[in-house]
Amino acid sequence: METLTAGTMAGAGSFRCEECGHVVKLAEQDTLGACPDCGGKAYARATLFGGQRFGRETEPPPMSPEQRGAWLGQVKRGLTGPGQYLAYEDGDQLVTVSLENEWTRVGRSLAADVRFDDPTVSRRHALVVRQPDGVRVLDDRSLNGVFVNGKRVEWSVLHDGDEIVVGRYRLHFVEQAAEPTIAGEAAVSSEADPTAG
Repeated sequence: METLTAGTMAGAGSFRCEECGHVVKLAEQDTLGACPDCGGKAYARATLFGGQRFGRETEPPPMSPEQRGAWLGQVKRGLTGPGQYLAYEDGDQLVTVSLENEWTRVGRSLAADVRFDDPTVSRRHALVVRQPDGVRVLDDRSLNGVFVNGKRVEWSVLHDGDEIVVGRYRLHFVEQAAEPTIAGEAAVSSEADPTAG
């Protein structure tokens, strides 16, 4: 794959920054400049990234509702405690990642918290954001987009069991509630029955 550098008259077309994945479009007489997002100076023709290698055709086949329910059940049985997780298959291995920070970066970059070394995944592909009012996934200017339950999104609130497609990977957001304690159950029942106690 030919790499072009900033300052080159590359001709008309789209060019993808090799650092961050940002795509710039040039007219015939334009010169490539530094990437407006990251300042990178190495580009590749974006047309080289089309077709099946980078398209959605490379995704694993979707699960039936029964398969998805069984798979999510298997994931939940393997969890060590309550919390929020991302779960996915890497080959024949089931991977679960606990979401503990406010931001979780998903991408090909070495700085990503959930890293996929795969050309269908942008260096900075998606962000999972945990806040008091819920968990969201955001497209971090990816080339191939982020899909939640089959729909391309810029951002989306996540619910237990939601499927997130990043490149050719299918991740699932899993939320495991804390088991109620005996003392907690007693407090709830005494609040419900004012004569108890």
